[in-house]
Amino acid sequence: MLQLGDEAVCFSALFLLLMLGTRSAVGASVLTAFLYVFMAMFRFAPLPQHQAGLVLRAAARPAGGIAAVAHRGGGHDAPENTLAAIREASRNGATGVELDLSFTADGVAVLMHDQTLDRTTNGSGPVSQVRFAQLRRLDASIHHRLKDRYSGEKVPTLQEAVEECIRHQLTIFFDVKDEPDKAASALHGMYKKFPVLYNTSLVSSFEPKVIYKMRQTDPQVVTALTHQPWRLSRYSDGTPRSLSTWGQMWTGVLDILLDWAHHHILWKLCGVSAIFVQKDFISLDYVQYWAERGVEVVGWTVNTAVEKSFYQHLLKIGYITDSLLEDCDSNY
Repeated sequence: MLQLGDEAVCFSALFLLLMLGTRSAVGASVLTAFLYVFMAMFRFAPLPQHQAGLVLRAAARPAGGIAAVAHRGGGHDAPENTLAAIREASRNGATGVELDLSFTADGVAVLMHDQTLDRTTNGSGPVSQVRFAQLRRLDASIHHRLKDRYSGEKVPTLQEAVEECIRHQLTIFFDVKDEPDKAASALHGMYKKFPVLYNTSLVSSFEPKVIYKMRQTDPQVVTALTHQPWRLSRYSDGTPRSLSTWGQMWTGVLDILLDWAHHHILWKLCGVSAIFVQKDFISLDYVQYWAERGVEVVGWTVNTAVEKSFYQHLLKIGYITDSLLEDCDSNY
């Protein structure tokens, strides 16, 4: 949790910004007080550190080790978000897998990262417009570099993936992009059906509303916010999302505000136990900043031997990787 000094600095800074914007000390005071009361009334208390630690330690087997979590099941080593990827990740020494949740037109929870089928299957169009029976007929290996080895691999349901992970004793990082109500309901069903998940999984998202809804639905689930600085203004390769100077300036301002909110308000409102951060923005000081607040840091996507050594021996924090076997390009 934020310490008293942190809260004082946070709300003092907010008051000054509001006063500059409103040019009214009274207005700034009222808005600041409103936000403080809102936070006090509606924030979720974080889970006890020892409880959240069960999940993060489970992802760091053996005891004292560093968690190596296969991104999308290890999308470089096997077709991403498939049962084959989960099995391959286990064989290759992963301690956990990160899996992406999506929904078909008839409401079936499945594993899929993209909103569309085109990149990973021989289908096309939005996942949300395809019924599960149609989705099941697609080949999820068709565009993978090892497609001959995994030919015919299917898109699995959420339950099939959970059962496979439990079978291989893998920690699960559920990644949710949107549809907070559907996602919270589907995941809550999995936690009730497989109670072992409370100590062997967590739910993460870029969207605070997803995490907040998950905490509302089931306060005992370990959660994490995912953060990438400059995500609103730039693509993963660093190129601007907007071609206009005004658009770049505006989205840059929004990025600064979002970064501040993640580090001072949103994490506490949601009561998260961890924060997943793009690898290039993590340092020892950054890890210490969150450690003082009882929050674990996990880096993504860490794909070279040099980077992995840095995380294992210097930062000593868990990381998410596309491959357990070799260096590869990042698959954002």
